Amino acid sequence: MYDFDELNAFSNVMATGSLTRSAQAMGLAKSTLSRRISQLENRLDQPLLRRQANRLIPTEAGLLFHTYCQELLALAANSQEALAELKEEISGQLTLKVHTSLTRGWASEVINAFIQRYSHIELTLQTLDALPTSPDSHCVHVWLGELGECGLHQEPVGELHRGLYTSPTYRDGASLPQHPDELCQHDWVDLLGTTQGGLPLHHADKESLVFHPPRSRLRVDLAMLHMDAIARGQGIGVLSHWLVEQREHHHPGDLIACLPEWSPAAMPITLLYAYGHQPRRVHALLDFLRASIPDEWKKQHANYLGHSLASKVAN
Repeated sequence: MYDFDELNAFSNVMATGSLTRSAQAMGLAKSTLSRRISQLENRLDQPLLRRQANRLIPTEAGLLFHTYCQELLALAANSQEALAELKEEISGQLTLKVHTSLTRGWASEVINAFIQRYSHIELTLQTLDALPTSPDSHCVHVWLGELGECGLHQEPVGELHRGLYTSPTYRDGASLPQHPDELCQHDWVDLLGTTQGGLPLHHADKESLVFHPPRSRLRVDLAMLHMDAIARGQGIGVLSHWLVEQREHHHPGDLIACLPEWSPAAMPITLLYAYGHQPRRVHALLDFLRASIPDEWKKQHANYLGHSLASKVAN
């Protein structure tokens, strides 16, 4: 019968090659760590580690046993996870990664409500600016934009409708365009080159067209910085109606709609999570996120702020 404290000690030293570093990482006295490894070697009746220069390296027996050690530790962790699933209490660690455009005004509020409801959850919130490349059974992603295959289950939950916006400051210094063909005569604010390949614009009564923006003098990599630049009079750019609504609550009048009859395609919002069985805490987070999706994301057509912003467009 193996002692899992001894197995953990051996696994850690195999990873670091140092009793000192492993003891510090595990919060143990160096003598305690050394004793656990000696006890494991006595239990196996073979040396597992030997010193070479200033580093501990595995013996042949150590290399062989390390594989089994990792399997035993993984089995123990899985059994604890399975037993935890039987508890009524939802607890443990979770990670939520949210696209940078959705962190302010949605993710922070949702997470605060979630951790208040589940007091034994430890949650890490991270911003997401690139698609995940590997599945993690304790991680949920909220992605904004088109998706290809990424190895995760994809659950559409809504979309952000978008429009062209500028600021009163920019309007006062330039005559705003009356048709998309006139956009090329104006300063353009780009979000990480997302429109440089061409921006399809759609009209309810006219044929769609593709606008090729001029080279942007200002390019930013965060949606909030993009919105700030447009609000400060740097030019015209594409913004989400929902994000503009959020800003209007705190900074009314900062942004005005430009060419409101023409709109870019909506951006889909998708939950991404690992395939297969999910721990109860992941189920709880997914259910909470689904219930917290704003109605505006679920609409099939943009509400356009009840046309309040569109009415501010200057002729």
